[in-house]
Amino acid sequence: MHYYHHPESGLSFDAIISTVEEAFAEHCRGNVQMPSKVYVTFDAGDFRTMPAYIPGLDIAGVKIVNVHPGNRTRGLPTVMALTVIIDAETGEPTALLNATDLTDFRTGAAGAIATKYLCPKREIVLGLVGSGRQAETQLEAIARVCDISEIRVWSRKERNQEAFLSRYSQYEGTATSLEQTCDCDVLCTTTPSTAPLVSDEWVSEGTHINAIGADAPGKQELDPAILARARVFIDDYEQATHSGEVNVPISQGLYSPADIAGTLGEVVCGKKGRNSDREITIFDSTGLALQDLAIAKIALENGDGLDLPFP
Repeated sequence: MHYYHHPESGLSFDAIISTVEEAFAEHCRGNVQMPSKVYVTFDAGDFRTMPAYIPGLDIAGVKIVNVHPGNRTRGLPTVMALTVIIDAETGEPTALLNATDLTDFRTGAAGAIATKYLCPKREIVLGLVGSGRQAETQLEAIARVCDISEIRVWSRKERNQEAFLSRYSQYEGTATSLEQTCDCDVLCTTTPSTAPLVSDEWVSEGTHINAIGADAPGKQELDPAILARARVFIDDYEQATHSGEVNVPISQGLYSPADIAGTLGEVVCGKKGRNSDREITIFDSTGLALQDLAIAKIALENGDGLDLPFP
């Protein structure tokens, strides 16, 4: 078995996006084994286990990942993750990866893939609700598929907005109100909110939204009225209805699972998509084990590991 502490070094978003895109296509083709993630909850957060097998990429394994929103006050990441790779022929554990940074990268890649297929424009104003690591990777990945003319960022703390803009000074950027941030072509929401932040009247026709933050029951960032007039695509039906952006509106009877337009895999395969340039589209991202295995494959091909004999 090999232990990879920082396998993300040397990775390119181009390679990550391409491999994650193929994993979504395999999901659409029915070639992936992927049970829904299992949650264990604590007072301060939770952890999830995420197994999958992608024969087309010749990789199998499981990710264990926590979400503890209060960790920033402890000087710890809010999300930390470990991925174990399993040999499909023997069941032998073959690699152990620190997947903390990889989790951010693969989520950014999914947002870029959704933007590539669902945004009607190639030159965009990018709005970012939230200014943490997920906002960074959404920006960095989307920049690979679109020309970003301007970024608009909102955070609950003004200093975080300014710090974000200083890190990405190569872009024309403004720290704006929440309403002004939503006046954009592509909007990425990356907060742990349990109450809607984005109001329906702030979202214009033709906008594409990557709804990233809602990844557990009770979380939501968008006014349910936006879902009602949008074309909503999810990464996985079971996970999205349980813990995605649609989970609270569905539980409250404000949105029907029957109204979901399709999966991102179906979009990648050309089976589903945007109907018009004026339509609002939403990608409801919960994070799939297939994304973790896809990026693990890239990391293993690029990283140098330390041997850990097994058994």
